[in-house]
Amino acid sequence: MGYRILVTDKLAEEGLARLREEPGVEIVVDTKLAKDVPALRAALAEADGIAIRSGTQLTAEVLAGQKRLKAIVRAGVGVDNIDVAAATRLGIVVMNTPGGNTVSTAEHTLALMLSLARNVAPANDSLKAGKWDRNKFTGTQLEGKTLGVVGLGRVGLTVADRARAFGMTVIGFDPFLSSDRALEHGVESVARLDDLWARCDFITLHTPLTPETRNVVGKRELALMKPTARIINCARGGLIDEPALLEALDAGKLAGAAIDVFEPEPPPADHPLVKHPRVLVTPHLGASTDEAQVSVAVEAAHLITDYLVRGQVRFSVNTPTLDRAEFEDLRHYLNLAWRLGMLHAQMDRGTLKTAHLTYRGEVAGKNTKLLTASFVAGLMSGAMESQVNLVSALPMARERGIVIEERIADAPGDFGTLIQTEVATERKTYVASGTLFGRQFLRLVRLGTYLLDAHLDGALLVFSHHDKPGLIGFIGKTLGDEGVNIAQMNVGREDPGGEAIGVVNLDTPPSAKALEAIKANPDVVSASVIKLPGLGELPHWLGA
Repeated sequence: MGYRILVTDKLAEEGLARLREEPGVEIVVDTKLAKDVPALRAALAEADGIAIRSGTQLTAEVLAGQKRLKAIVRAGVGVDNIDVAAATRLGIVVMNTPGGNTVSTAEHTLALMLSLARNVAPANDSLKAGKWDRNKFTGTQLEGKTLGVVGLGRVGLTVADRARAFGMTVIGFDPFLSSDRALEHGVESVARLDDLWARCDFITLHTPLTPETRNVVGKRELALMKPTARIINCARGGLIDEPALLEALDAGKLAGAAIDVFEPEPPPADHPLVKHPRVLVTPHLGASTDEAQVSVAVEAAHLITDYLVRGQVRFSVNTPTLDRAEFEDLRHYLNLAWRLGMLHAQMDRGTLKTAHLTYRGEVAGKNTKLLTASFVAGLMSGAMESQVNLVSALPMARERGIVIEERIADAPGDFGTLIQTEVATERKTYVASGTLFGRQFLRLVRLGTYLLDAHLDGALLVFSHHDKPGLIGFIGKTLGDEGVNIAQMNVGREDPGGEAIGVVNLDTPPSAKALEAIKANPDVVSASVIKLPGLGELPHWLGA
């Protein structure tokens, strides 16, 4: 049987050659299809696989009704231009090439850091304009300076390794890399981002863009930095609050910035940061080396032919749809474990060390390995450059030095089924337990030492407090004044008048102002907003 593979974006010739040498594979290269949706749909109807880069948009509309298509490979890391959920529902495997751009992006980060430190760009422009202003461009050296790396994934660790060769001290933050594993790379891991800002002479960002990381560097964070600090972003546009950065530069509260990525791209021609004299800019060149283009193209070719011809799956960002019987049996348990993981991911915690899961009752007889993988996928969601799913979750955790353990409890307990999750960080241990009511309603029944009956969906306001009269009314009024409706409210306590915890399900998340007002109440010990998927919403890798 022959296979047809469609290539709709520019791919390095070495990758195309690898596709052409595979017996039984026909290659169709047509980059015009990326801009012609009807033609692309027609071509996909006759293809078994497609290899793309960022130019082709594989939306739900494009993928709808594609019965022959079996595999999509993105030559690169991001899959923002692929509707992964739609592909999963159709049983289409989506793969990417997460390691191909690592060295290229890391080297570009160092190039920008050096250029920023030594004023290379303005000195070049000055000399070409016929000037000889040596004193005007005195820079600073890297040796002896402290580099802060936000995000210790493949690229972040590669930057750290090379920065140490310059004699730099490297500190880093990544809640999903153990401090022991960071130390193996000569990186001192900090438990909180706020422990990093003030210590660094240079700061580089290497995290994905998620709701949690958007504007991770804002006005408050910039105010904590040294006025001599310099920041580099070769990761994603949107990680830095651009107006706040512009304000800090204009006020002399930051020495400089180097930016390779913007939101949107390309930025407007009159973008103030692009024009700023203390900002070094490049047009998203992190992965733009000949070697990186060849690497991702060849890797993409291997991935798609290995899957179609040999049935081997690597670097999948989703999983093939489970068969209907297994899906119906496991989906609510998988959803419960996934949401418990997402709950832990948003706790105010330090660097993750271990996670222990205990299965009790009916769930103990299910495929707990899959359930544990679902929990870890939720726990690590939003923190990884690559999407996390049932296939990749546990290997990613092991790679980052996180210990995942599970056990089956012998005693039945108070619930027909119970998943207890215990996550230990360098600061404290968090416990959350969940169950199913009526085989489909997901409930949070324990948080810390407190028993509850809270819904595990939507926006949750979680607050620990002193059990005093009037506090619940105060919270209700504070939320009501902002038009935030309370759907459910639960309070867990051990002794009247003592310490207690509240979990409030909200129709919409509260504003930062409302949350700060709640935190300011003297009877509130801590308060945070946890954002979970809506009622009935499943992980994309389970399909609809």
